[in-house]
Amino acid sequence: MKFLKFGIFLALVAANITACSSDSDGPEETDDAFDRGAMLANWADNIIVPAYTSFNSKVVEMEAATSSFTATPTVENLQALRAVWKEAYVSFQNVSMFEIGKAEEVRFRNRLNVYPTNVSQIEDFIATGNYDFALPSTIDKQGFPALDYMLNGLAETDAEIVVFYTSNPNAESYKTYLTTLSQTIKGLSNEVLSSWTGGYRDAFVANTSSSASGAVDKLTNDYIFYFEKALRAGKVGIPAGIFSNGTLPQNVEAFYKKDISKELLLEAINASVNFFNGKNFNGNSNGASFKTYLDYLNTIKNGENLSALINNQFTVAKNKANELNANFVEQIETDNSKMLATYDELQRIVVLLKVDMIQALDVTIDYVDADGD
Repeated sequence: MKFLKFGIFLALVAANITACSSDSDGPEETDDAFDRGAMLANWADNIIVPAYTSFNSKVVEMEAATSSFTATPTVENLQALRAVWKEAYVSFQNVSMFEIGKAEEVRFRNRLNVYPTNVSQIEDFIATGNYDFALPSTIDKQGFPALDYMLNGLAETDAEIVVFYTSNPNAESYKTYLTTLSQTIKGLSNEVLSSWTGGYRDAFVANTSSSASGAVDKLTNDYIFYFEKALRAGKVGIPAGIFSNGTLPQNVEAFYKKDISKELLLEAINASVNFFNGKNFNGNSNGASFKTYLDYLNTIKNGENLSALINNQFTVAKNKANELNANFVEQIETDNSKMLATYDELQRIVVLLKVDMIQALDVTIDYVDADGD
């Protein structure tokens, strides 16, 4: 199955490259005068900064709820903390793709959302009190997946989970670890947002160079890398067994909460669609974007507008994802074919972005694809 998919993918890529080069119905652009600065300004002012601002407000609430719970560990406070953890986790899906600037420097996505979380090491850290979340080796012991374990995975019932923070011999250490997890997310969020509002925004918008170091080229690569690796592979392909000899249901996002994996996937797809179309994070208006750039270049594939093809495929993929069980573990264990079908539709988007859009925008992919797809 894996090698069959690989062969199909190579054929798709070859076909798409041929289509891009020979089936274009529009005139070939010789002078790209598209206003990249306007697109960068729309990205920064109407999408990225508002998304980070919204996310930061959620993690501030999460940190406050963590303090309330550790001060008074009750079932009610646990449930309140769990609710704001979920809100922050969903909100994170809107900023995860922007791994540029300070986010790239601090390894924002990896520190907030590497899963599956390493339970045995978390328990060891709690027992010893010896850990440093700044170390790359700790990325799978922190972030939202680690909080998932601490809030949902310690025991079967809420009352039993609360015991870990009250009468357990290591109760203080559990509370300290939980607090450190929440404070670390808040600190990283503050750091990234402060960078954008403290000067990085201006440097980003001014970097209109059409080169590997230009802001458009860099964020285009970040966007496609995120969609291909974190969304398509991480949320769907890996747990569905695309890259292994069997399914890996234990590798789903939000494994311990169990009923929000689909919600996280759909939020991530929506965020990707909105960014492609330049949609204002806090409204319904659209600004300069990948879509308007492709339309400006009159990019045609097989007689159809490329931006329309991409948006149509986003819709197909989202509809397929909507057919999934809210609990991806159950979906994989009862009918994994639906996960595989969702993966296939997401993969078609990857081809459109990574082959057709990249070629039209004259951007070079700056990362190595080594996941065997």
